[in-house]
Amino acid sequence: MDAMKSGADVLFILMGAIMVLAMHAGFAFLELGTVRKKNQVNALIKILIDFSISTIAYFFIGYSIAYGVNFFSSAELLSQKNGFELVKFFFLLTFAAAIPAIISGGIAERAKFNPQLIATFVIVGFIYPFFEGIVWNQHYGIQGWIKNLTGDEFHDFAGSIVVHAVGGWLALPAVILLGARRGRYSKEGQIAAHPPSSIPFLALGAWILTVGWFGFNVMSAQTIDKVSGLVALNSLMAMVGGTIAAWFVGRNDPGFSYNGPLAGLVAVCAGSDLMHPLGALIVGLVAGALFVYMFTKVQNRWKIDDVLGVWPLHGLCGLWGGIAAGIFGLTALGGLGGVNVIAQLIGSLLGVAVALIGGFIVYGILKASVGIRMSQEDEFDGADLSIHKISATPDRESSW
Repeated sequence: MDAMKSGADVLFILMGAIMVLAMHAGFAFLELGTVRKKNQVNALIKILIDFSISTIAYFFIGYSIAYGVNFFSSAELLSQKNGFELVKFFFLLTFAAAIPAIISGGIAERAKFNPQLIATFVIVGFIYPFFEGIVWNQHYGIQGWIKNLTGDEFHDFAGSIVVHAVGGWLALPAVILLGARRGRYSKEGQIAAHPPSSIPFLALGAWILTVGWFGFNVMSAQTIDKVSGLVALNSLMAMVGGTIAAWFVGRNDPGFSYNGPLAGLVAVCAGSDLMHPLGALIVGLVAGALFVYMFTKVQNRWKIDDVLGVWPLHGLCGLWGGIAAGIFGLTALGGLGGVNVIAQLIGSLLGVAVALIGGFIVYGILKASVGIRMSQEDEFDGADLSIHKISATPDRESSW
């Protein structure tokens, strides 16, 4: 029976890892559909290479920092319990690699390629696992301190804060230090719109992310005996709530409509194992409206050129989700309890602080040392031709 249970756990978490791995295709196509045609190849290549660099950084450094586990043992030892610890690493790696995938959307169309790979290595190797270990592995006694202070630990079941808020708030310094795309804002205060290059690809990316998210959330139980249909239904309700709110507030704009489900799913991650489905629906509704409102304000009022809106989507909706877990997880509102708003606020703000400080340090050093922005000529030509020497749709074949 133990062997059967172990094998079932391995299969369970492996399926989750594969589903979240597939989400990276969603990141790629969401970015591809949003950026201009001259940057589509770059969007596809960035997500793939970032994932590969993330794997190296997390395998050799990050996973050990977060969980005190390394892989410098014999294969015989590593394969115990059907290799559960190995597929657990695979699953948690796909979460870690989501951080640079999130950042990629904010810095699109004008960031240098190689400096971003350096940033990816540092973030996934050091910054992300530092906070991951605090929340999910009791590091530095911070969870114990929060519990002594408030009565409950900070709760983040599937990463509204650990993954999404940290990714969004890491992206904000990068976007600010890079500056806006050339021609986006004029000195006279005018705004040049850069509409999505392909709504079908944008929609495909959103659908892939949405489907994979049920592995992201449900499989965060990590063992099959802890799986809960409540997580699945709450994810569904938040997704629907985010979609409806973004569609309505965004006045039927397809870009907003397809980011709506992502906003709802970002927000519900933290409390998806605790909330009543009606609470999850409200969390999604708020997140969808919040994304549309803040995306518009960030782009048009504050003139921060966050191309995919990753700070509103992941940073702010993730922050809302971390706090909302302490509201809608309460038994008084139909939740399972074991949370409170103060604990959630402390843990959420700690994640924001770690991400902001880390983001400004990493991108500030890179900007001062090797530079993080493409030249004006390369940006005008587009990253596809400047970096990869090919466009997404070459006009003609080579002639001999």
